[in-house]
Amino acid sequence: MQLPCFEDIVDAHKRIKPYINQTPVVSATAINRMFDVNIYFKCENQQKVKAFKFRGATNAVLKLTEKEALNGVATHSSGNHAAALALAAKSRNIPAYIVMPSSSPQIKIKNVEECGGIITFCAPTLQAREQVLQKVVSDTNSTFIHPYDNFNVICGQGTACLEMIEEVRHLDIVMAPVGGGGLLSGTSIAAKHFFHDIQVIGAEPANADDAYRSFKAGK
Repeated sequence: MQLPCFEDIVDAHKRIKPYINQTPVVSATAINRMFDVNIYFKCENQQKVKAFKFRGATNAVLKLTEKEALNGVATHSSGNHAAALALAAKSRNIPAYIVMPSSSPQIKIKNVEECGGIITFCAPTLQAREQVLQKVVSDTNSTFIHPYDNFNVICGQGTACLEMIEEVRHLDIVMAPVGGGGLLSGTSIAAKHFFHDIQVIGAEPANADDAYRSFKAGK
């Protein structure tokens, strides 16, 4: 996959700005005093679908050619990317076919449905997700938008960090969730453009630290 650069993130921001919420950056005096630092939070919980995922999904959908968008989009996701892609597809009046594990929480299923997603359920394994998605794409001739391993998704996710730095102006450290890596990749590209020596840290739960263990194992 071609690697995005900072200019790609700037272009993505111009493209998606009319569709997204420019979420606030907040700071807590008590926390700052406790640690003797200035900590800022980019509140993507106030983004549409309550997640940063809407940024990447919107950029990916808007970047599709008319031919690519003709039969809609498809993905596999247990929640946030599914809802984000479904809502983003509405901006082009195209269908969004979503493959979700049967074990997905009801609140996430309802959210995807309310955003207009057409759901196909599968067994709760990665293999099942990929197999069912392959059939859905084949049946519908839709375009697969990967939740994170997608150039335009990464560029869209990077716009959150771009907005934050434009507002705060100087940061020594930026922390972002690891997850699949889309947000962390876009964040790193944006942050390193502004500050060469900035430290970019990927965070994940202690009991779900697969990225940390993979990094340590080198595979």
